[in-house]
Order: sequence, then structure tokens, then C-alpha cells
Amino acid sequence: MTLSNSTAPTSKPESTSNSTQQALLTASGLNKTVQVGEQSLSIIKDVSIYIDAGEFVVIMGKSGSGKSISVLSAAGLGPASARIDGTVALTIDGREQDLLSMPGSQLRRIRGRRLGFVFQDPGTSLNPMLTIGRQLTEGPEVHLGMSRTQSRKRALELLELVGIPDPERRLKSYPHELSGGMRQRIMIAVALACDPEVLIADEATTALDVTTQAQILDAIRDLQNRLGTATVWISHDLAVVGGIADEVVVMYGGEVLERAETVELFRSTQHPYTRGLFESRPHLGERVDQLTSIPGAPPEPRVPAESWPT
Repeated sequence: MTLSNSTAPTSKPESTSNSTQQALLTASGLNKTVQVGEQSLSIIKDVSIYIDAGEFVVIMGKSGSGKSISVLSAAGLGPASARIDGTVALTIDGREQDLLSMPGSQLRRIRGRRLGFVFQDPGTSLNPMLTIGRQLTEGPEVHLGMSRTQSRKRALELLELVGIPDPERRLKSYPHELSGGMRQRIMIAVALACDPEVLIADEATTALDVTTQAQILDAIRDLQNRLGTATVWISHDLAVVGGIADEVVVMYGGEVLERAETVELFRSTQHPYTRGLFESRPHLGERVDQLTSIPGAPPEPRVPAESWPT
């Protein structure tokens, strides 16, 4: 197990990797502050995340724990008024590139091409005014320089890859004509359109039924095995975590509390908060009158970590 701190190395610790090479994506010592009136509030503190090519890392914790904002901050997404400190290195063609120091024009070329995003609500992520075909072909045309014919062929391949039936017809469809599960599959296809090295999925199956969840997770795992894409999956669902993750990062109050390989985490949790998460989940075949809950709410950013209740 590796806990993250401000002295975290720029390569992935040996205890969490079989490789001696540097991690594909390294976020080290991330801190993010926002200005609220005259007060500067720290909303993520000393967060470090490492991921290798082909690895599936899940970041989990309750709502408000800082999962999404940590990963999106590492990708340079968020309000311009916020201040981000730390380093985020993406290894491209054997060379590390610092995402936080990049100018906006260069970072826009990285997003979509090197970093693919699947957000929680495809209804707000897909453009309702554009066909599925146009939304799938835009990325390859802009980032890969494909022609309309080439990008259309690529779009058909992607729809088949994520299990969309009758892809020729779906290219002409608009988002509102598709079910929630199909829209989420489309979002995954859009995210993978330029063969990114890293796929970032922010609770991508939360609003879907369990059958569709399982189908999408199987599709992503299959794509990952075939393409070698590294995946960062943001979730609060322990069932999802146990089924897909190679490693798990547990967050609370904007900080990383624990990181371990999935089997090790499920076998022997080290932090009381992680144990509380495991104790609060339902178990099949076990009848209980009331589920165990973790009392209280995530701490206010104004409250220092040493003052948190234990």
C-alpha cells in the first residue's frame, strides 16, 4: 500500500507496479485553492495519483470527497480563478510533459487526443444539436487530421466497438433519440475516438441500471485489454470497484487516505474510513435491519484535517 503525500516520487512506487518505468500519468502533490470572499480555501490537499499503461485505477469515496475535482484539476479543467499547485506529468512517446505548465492551446491538443473523458451525465455532455456521427468524427478530424471519409469509417468502427447496434443508422441519430445506456456508450466512443493514452471516467455508469452498467464496464475492460488504454475511474460504488479495479485510491475531505491493490484493499483495509465504507455496504444473503452508516458529513474546507472527528 502507498499513501500519497507531498514527497511522493515522480514515478510510481515499486510496491504498486511491476514495471520499473515511470508511470504513464503522474499527479504529484496536487493542491487546489479557491477564493471565497476574502478567504482562500483549500479543497484538495497533497493528492498524488499514479497510473501505468493498461492499468485500471479507481478513485473512490463519498460524494464531496474530492474525487472528481482532483482528477479534473490534473487535466487542467476547472474554474480559472482556482489556484493549482503541484506537478502533473503525462508520458508521451517516452517523454514526460508537465500538463500544469502548458499553455492553453497546447493543453487543448492534449485533451481528446491523449486524454479521453467520459462524464457522469451524457445528456449534458453530448451536443443536442449535432448528430452522433458529427460528434464522433470531429475529434479524429481535428486531432488526427483525418478526412471526412476516414473519420466516418472510424466512427462506425467505434460504434461497433462499444456495442451499438445498427451503427450506420445511429450515425444520423441525435442524442435525444437514444436511451441513456446508448448515450453513455456513445460518450465512451467519443472519448476513445483518438486512441487516448488515458481514459478518465467520472462516475460514468451511476445513473444506469445494473445490467447496462455491467455491459459498459465489460466493454471498457475489453477495449482496455485490446488498446492498452490506462483508465482512471471515479466511483463511490464498492461493487464496481471490486469487479474492475487493479488499484484503488480512497479519498475523503480532499485528501488521499489509502491506496492499495484491489485484492489487498478488500482483504486488509488500513484506514478507519475505508473500513467504514466496507462495513456500510449490503451483503447478499445477509439479512440486516439497518445498514451501518458513517456519521457526519465531509468536513468544511475551512476545517484542518487534524480537527476531523475520528
